[in-house]
Order: sequence, then structure tokens, then C-alpha cells
Amino acid sequence: MPERSRDWERQADRDLNVAEEMLRAGFFEWSCFVAQQAAEKAVKAVLQKMNATAWGHSVHDFLKILAKKLLVGEEILDCAKTLDKYYIPTRYPNSFESGSPYEYFTRRDAENAIICCRRIIEFCKGILAGSG
Repeated sequence: MPERSRDWERQADRDLNVAEEMLRAGFFEWSCFVAQQAAEKAVKAVLQKMNATAWGHSVHDFLKILAKKLLVGEEILDCAKTLDKYYIPTRYPNSFESGSPYEYFTRRDAENAIICCRRIIEFCKGILAGSG
């Protein structure tokens, strides 16, 4: 498999921009979801660079794989847990007893998701920059 970490990193950056646009537009559930996606892609970029296999969508699980080789701080792991909570319920009404996802996610949720996403992306960029 060709090494494509730069492609994953670039898409993570673009996804973060989309999450920010969704926040500005008031689509808070989508902002949360896309922030999770951006963080997932950033961590997959690092795993790709390390020739590690990454299946699934849990940012936290991927960071636990990295933590076997690198120091991953508790704040980064906590952010991953936060973002992973946005993977399914932001998109599917059956995640809630009633109502649609957009009724459950707030500006504060989206802002926090973007903050966590930025932290994870910067963490990953630091690793990628140091790996030559």
C-alpha cells in the first residue's frame, strides 16, 4: 500500500474548515460530526506514516494504538472520547427517544468539538513533522 499520510492530513485540514463553516451556518450537529471526521483523518495520517493499520472510526481507539509507541496526553485522549460521541448520534434520529439530531446539538457542542479537533490535528501535525 502506498504511503499517503499527506493526503489524509490535507483532508483532515479541509474537514476542519467544513466543521467551522457548519458552525457559522448554525448546523451544529454537522459541525460536531465533521470535527470528529477531521480528527479521525489526522490520526489515520499518523498511523499511515507509521505503516499501522487503522480500521474503524474511533479516534480514541486509534490514539490508543499510537500510545503504544508515543506519548499521548490525557487531554488529547479526552478530546478523542468527546469527538467519538458525535460519530453516530449527530446523524441518526434513532439515537434519541424523539426528535431529530439537530434539536440536540448546540453551538457550545460544536465549538468544543472544533477545539478538540484542532488539538488533535496539531498533535498529529507535530508527529508528522518530526517523522521526516
